[in-house]
Amino acid sequence: MSAAPVSPTAATVPPEALLVTVAPTGAETSKADCPQLPTTLEELVVTAQECEAAGAAMVHVHIRDDEHRPTLDEGRLHETVAALRENTGLVVQLSTGGSVHDPLDARLKVLDAAPDSCSLTMGTTNFGDDVFSNPWPFVCDLYQLSQERQVVPEFELFDLGHVAALERLLRTYGLPHGGRVHVDLVMGVPGGMPGTTDALVAAVHALPDAVTSWGATGIGRSTLAVGLAALSKGGHLRVGMEDVLTLSRGVPVERNSQLVERAVAMGELAQRRPMTPAEARVLLGTRPL
Repeated sequence: MSAAPVSPTAATVPPEALLVTVAPTGAETSKADCPQLPTTLEELVVTAQECEAAGAAMVHVHIRDDEHRPTLDEGRLHETVAALRENTGLVVQLSTGGSVHDPLDARLKVLDAAPDSCSLTMGTTNFGDDVFSNPWPFVCDLYQLSQERQVVPEFELFDLGHVAALERLLRTYGLPHGGRVHVDLVMGVPGGMPGTTDALVAAVHALPDAVTSWGATGIGRSTLAVGLAALSKGGHLRVGMEDVLTLSRGVPVERNSQLVERAVAMGELAQRRPMTPAEARVLLGTRPL
C-alpha cells in the first residue's frame, strides 16, 4: 500500500528549525540502577512537559510495568498515548522495538495504540551481548501496517546495511503515510556502526533520494560527537536517558530536560532554533490531531 507523495506546494519547515526528539526511558536501564529514570506514567508525563518546555518537539516512548520492567502491555500503551496527548503538544512516537526480548507479534500490536509515529528498525543487529531481531518479513509487515494505520514511521538505521534495506523497502512498498521519509541514525551501539563523524557522513551519503529529513542518536560517550557531526551536516537530534546517563565523566543526568537543553544550546551554536511540535508534524507528515 503506497501513500501519496507530498505535493511540492505542501507546507515546509524552515531549514533553521531543529527537531529535538527526547527518548526519556528506553528498555535497558533499570530503575534500581538509575532512580531518576522516568518509568511511571506520572513521571513520564512530567518529563515530557519539562522537555517540551526546553525545546523538544517529539517524545520516543518505551513503557514500564508496576515493577519498572519493560512491557508492551496494550492497555498501558493506550493510556500513555492518551496522557501525553492530553498534557503535552509533543509528537508521540511509540517504540516498536520494545526490549530485545519482546516477541515480534507483540511489537506489531504497538500500533493499536494509534501513536502519531513509531520507530521502525530496518534490520537485525547485535545489541551488546543480545540480538535485536528485525527479520525482513517482520519489517515489511510493520511497515505496511503503519501505512494502513496512518502512523508515520521513523526508520532507525544501526548500520549501512540498514540504509540499503530502507531503499529496498521504499522501492517495494512506496512511501509512508504522509509522503515524508524521516530517518534516525542510531550510532555507537556495540554491534552497530560507530558513533563517529566518518560513519555519519558515510551513512548520510548513502541515504535514498526519497529521504526528506534525518537525525542522529549517539549512544553513550558518542552522544556529543554524533550530535555535533549531525548539526554540521544539517541533521536533527535525538537525546535522552535511553541513550546516555551522564552529562560528562562522573556527572549523572538528573532530568531528561538537561539533555534537551544541551541539544538546543548546540543547535544555537549552529544557528538552528528548536522546532515546534506543529512544525514537527509538518516535517514528518503525521496525520492531523
